[in-house]
Amino acid sequence: MEYVILAVIIAVVAVGAIAGLVVTGRRRKTLPPKSSGAPLPKGGVVAPPTPREPQVGEEAAAPTEEPVQTIEEVQLPPVAEAAPTVEEPPAVEELPALDVPEPTAGRLVRLRSRLSRSQNSLGKGLLTLLSRERLDEDTWEEIEETLLVADVGVTPTQELVDRLRTRVKVLGTRTPEELRGLLHEELVTLIGEADRSLKTAKHEDGRPAVVLVVGVNGVGKTTTSGKLGRVLVADGRKVVLGAADTFRAAAADQLQTWGERVGAATVRGPEGGDPASVAFDAVKEGIAEGADTVLIDTAGRLHTKTGLMDELGKVKRVVEKHGPVDEVLLVLDATTGQNGLVQARVFAEVVDITGIVLTKLDGTAKGGIVIAVQRELGVPVKLIGLGEGADDLAPFEPAAFVDALIGD
Repeated sequence: MEYVILAVIIAVVAVGAIAGLVVTGRRRKTLPPKSSGAPLPKGGVVAPPTPREPQVGEEAAAPTEEPVQTIEEVQLPPVAEAAPTVEEPPAVEELPALDVPEPTAGRLVRLRSRLSRSQNSLGKGLLTLLSRERLDEDTWEEIEETLLVADVGVTPTQELVDRLRTRVKVLGTRTPEELRGLLHEELVTLIGEADRSLKTAKHEDGRPAVVLVVGVNGVGKTTTSGKLGRVLVADGRKVVLGAADTFRAAAADQLQTWGERVGAATVRGPEGGDPASVAFDAVKEGIAEGADTVLIDTAGRLHTKTGLMDELGKVKRVVEKHGPVDEVLLVLDATTGQNGLVQARVFAEVVDITGIVLTKLDGTAKGGIVIAVQRELGVPVKLIGLGEGADDLAPFEPAAFVDALIGD
């Protein structure tokens, strides 16, 4: 009995398995391929897929033949006309603006305030003494001492005191106004009359005037040369500067800077070169340029060294191959007082000095040095320096100078 039941179960399972296989086979024959949701065509037949471009890693399809154009058939785009090139004008280098120096006429009057210290030591001191009620011997000795301290010099001091004593005694001058007028007259007389003009005009033959500037180191000689160049330009002169001070570092640069400010050409040589050669070339350049004045700054000479003084004489002789030197200006530091006279004597032995330039009169200098140096050398003071400004060099005018000394 058990075997019959087992046989029936096996038969049922076998029939079920066969039925399942038959149904699966029919489904495989009737199911269409999977699609993305598009409806099937009639008849259930799916169209073959559309050819697509090969992707990376796939074999490329066989190339298809396409018509090819020749070079003659290719239509090139029209060539655009090139824009005409505009030539830019060359850049014009702008020259630096030149300084316009102040006119020299009346310059000393404008700078009279710079003499305030000298005024206190000389002019006001004398007026105070002369205004005393009683002018005894002690007072006159004080007046004499004041003049000596102011560097007037022994002989000029004695002359001035004698004249003042006589006039005060005879005229009975006592009021401040009368004393000021009296002192003004006597100081102007003591300074004396002289030709104080600078010979800087071009000669009739077209040769420029030549001015040598000499002096020891430290008196402000190169600065004075630059300022003098401005004075000459202010007076309408065409100037060429000669930087013959080849021994002092940067002296040529300093002089050239002064020249560039007013449009004056500067002739220079190598550092440590021959000063006479530079001076010669400067005059040569002045002749070629048609200049009115050639201004030569010489090296600072120690008056105690004979060899250097001889070299200064050589500079003058070489320059004179072009023609005579018109001016030799000796620059003196007014603050050195009577010591400056020693320098002046030695320079006068080497070159014929034609004029004196007194610098630094705005400081502790005594105004009397103007009188002393003229008496010692018999050479007039032609220019005085009254400050550090570019236009603080003024032609010396005795009346204006005395006005500044004694005040209003």
